[in-house]
Amino acid sequence: MTKTLLAVLAHPDDESFGLGGTLALYAQRGYETYYVCATRGEAGAADPEHLQGFKDTAELRTHELMNAAKHLGLKEVFFLGYRDSGMPGMDANQHPDAQINHPIEEVAERVVKYIRELKPDVVITFDPIGGYKHPDHIHIHHATVLAFEKSGDADFHPEAGAPFKPKALYYQIFPRWFLRVMTRLMPLFGKDPSKWGRNGDINLKELAEVDFPVHVRLNTRSVSEQKNKASAAHVSQGGMQMRRGLMGFVTRLFGEREDFMRAYPPVGEGHSTARDLFDGI
Repeated sequence: MTKTLLAVLAHPDDESFGLGGTLALYAQRGYETYYVCATRGEAGAADPEHLQGFKDTAELRTHELMNAAKHLGLKEVFFLGYRDSGMPGMDANQHPDAQINHPIEEVAERVVKYIRELKPDVVITFDPIGGYKHPDHIHIHHATVLAFEKSGDADFHPEAGAPFKPKALYYQIFPRWFLRVMTRLMPLFGKDPSKWGRNGDINLKELAEVDFPVHVRLNTRSVSEQKNKASAAHVSQGGMQMRRGLMGFVTRLFGEREDFMRAYPPVGEGHSTARDLFDGI
């Protein structure tokens, strides 16, 4: 029987920059891989030259996502229909359609619909701090956790489909070793680790202090080309710049890998780090 993997994240590019290796790896193995994207990245910055031929940022970033999906081998991409909320303090926070302005249970209802329809063995979402504390990341984390917990409950939004309970829930986590290396190396290159990213709104020093357990470490070197092509498809968000420079150097030095914390089934004491999200389920 074909196994199924579902990633539930917030924006176009989340599937490539963070999870690209994982999604490409399982697609390469013949698994059915799906992506549920909460927004269309409306609040993301896009230079004028990239917007040529597109009516707005949402259309541009949707186009980039669909191109990336082909490189990753995704079977299908779905959208929840919310608007990108932006980082804290942005005007986008106040938009009535912004994801963060909708109740967690409402978002969970939309997520559970896809869980019950696609019947994934494994579901992946962000960690509790949303990777780098993006409000939409944290919000979709909570909604996905609720949807996962209630997916087998016939009383939870029965109109969203017949009950179905996936076998495992994982959180993608930023590897702390990577963050600590970056915070030490960046000043040597004249860069401030507290102002990382395209817009300088990510504090790597702060993130490096949060330590989640690593329950699965995937070696994604065999699909690095697919991840590179998917990342490059998101040209308006930095594209391959996210895989080059200092970040790319550190990745090549320490190896291509992606880390996960298992939220369900619970992990007991003495659990050794696995190499496959489907181990033991």
